[in-house]
Amino acid sequence: MTGYGKAEALWGDKKIHAEIKSLNSKSLDLNTRIAPVYREKEMEIRALIAQRLERGKVDFNLWIEKNESPASVTINAEVVANYVAQIQHISTEKNIPLPENLWELVLRLPDCTQVPATETLDEGEWQAVHTAVLQAIDQLVEFRQQEGAALYQKFNEKIDNIEALLAQIEPFEQSRVEKIRNRLVERLAELRGIDYDKNRLEQELIFYIEKLDISEEKQRLTNHLNYFRETMNQRHGQGKKLGFIAQEMGREINTTGSKSNQAEMQNIVVKMKDELEQIKEQVLNVM
Repeated sequence: MTGYGKAEALWGDKKIHAEIKSLNSKSLDLNTRIAPVYREKEMEIRALIAQRLERGKVDFNLWIEKNESPASVTINAEVVANYVAQIQHISTEKNIPLPENLWELVLRLPDCTQVPATETLDEGEWQAVHTAVLQAIDQLVEFRQQEGAALYQKFNEKIDNIEALLAQIEPFEQSRVEKIRNRLVERLAELRGIDYDKNRLEQELIFYIEKLDISEEKQRLTNHLNYFRETMNQRHGQGKKLGFIAQEMGREINTTGSKSNQAEMQNIVVKMKDELEQIKEQVLNVM
């Protein structure tokens, strides 16, 4: 789910930047920073992002770069001229000398300076912004798709490896029954002077072997491997499902390991766990 996208748009003296990036997350965690003039469209922008990005920790930034920076405060020339004319008229009529700090005095009078009107968003500018936002999202989605193709190949490789390792268990599984039987007989032979019922021994041995049988675990693990492949080939939005399947695969591998009583089988189980762990690490990247 990691990705990055950026787009720009020009509108008048403005250069509008839309930037979006995402990291892994179990759900959609969206954080936005939007220039004040576009705040009224924040909900619409969030809807656009949520529609395309189902999961991920997403940071979206929309800001303006102006080609020129106009003064934040301007002087109202007409008002200043009117004040000066009135002061000069009163000075002449009343025979009052003009103050030395006339200019400073006038600028302190009401309405001599003005702050530019707050910017308003018109439909044309919003369309430019809207296009830039979509282009940034498209770039991020494309980035994710490229990453997804690489993950698809990696997952198939790991699933194939687990399948191959599972097949390697079979020869050891077939030979271990005879090894267990011989080991028990040898131990009983060491107990001199004690007679035992060989038929009962065979019965107990069969019961013991059944407890260690991993046929069901192997079958379920094979089914999970196939189901993982099928799920990968379905439409997007299967990340959580793949995570659940990987958990089930882990249960069968762990049970196989606990029932294995041969070093060779346990070594193979460790290798399967290593392959599965790599799947679990990367499955968080899947939507």
